[in-house]
Amino acid sequence: MIIKVCGLRDRQNHQEISNLDIEMIGINLYEPSSRFISNYRLEHIEGQRRVGVFVKSSMTDLKQAIADHHLDILQLHGDEDVAYCKEAQTLKPIIKVFRIDPDFNWNIMSDFAFADYILLDTKTKLFGGSGKKFDWSILGRYTIDAPFLLSGGIGPEDAASIKNIKHPQFVGVDINSKFEISPAMKDVSLVAAFTEEIRKIKS
Repeated sequence: MIIKVCGLRDRQNHQEISNLDIEMIGINLYEPSSRFISNYRLEHIEGQRRVGVFVKSSMTDLKQAIADHHLDILQLHGDEDVAYCKEAQTLKPIIKVFRIDPDFNWNIMSDFAFADYILLDTKTKLFGGSGKKFDWSILGRYTIDAPFLLSGGIGPEDAASIKNIKHPQFVGVDINSKFEISPAMKDVSLVAAFTEEIRKIKS
């Protein structure tokens, strides 16, 4: 299972998290976010994919961020359309985010099945990092042929519930605010314990 830890910007915290058994590190490049990386430049860690999180950034900004932050994947967290996503995918693999609420129209995903990954987050006024879950019982409505990551309010206590998700396209989780001491500062012991528990129950 893929474990992605999102919203890192402190060098020491990043190094400690990177020593854990995780596959992806998320760097927030959306300026209004409390986890915006600003002028920080985190060291490249071999063996982990570095994900840049964007909200409707220009292609010029995507290219610059790829160079500045050694990005491996682009996470598109806004309302980017199909044409934008396909153009971004010519630069790097993409994670397209959809924000889920009870009224979400699952049919709109069908045009985005080309994405390397889909990420399902909870719809709030924020673009991620809200600490709120959506109703996981509706994951059966996800029917496109693209692997998805689950996000939105996942906490240390959720490992057992994650074990019970049987969807064939479910490949990983994206964790963030429920593992924080403060915005962008992760509690390494909590992430380590969660990672260890996940590795016991799903590979």
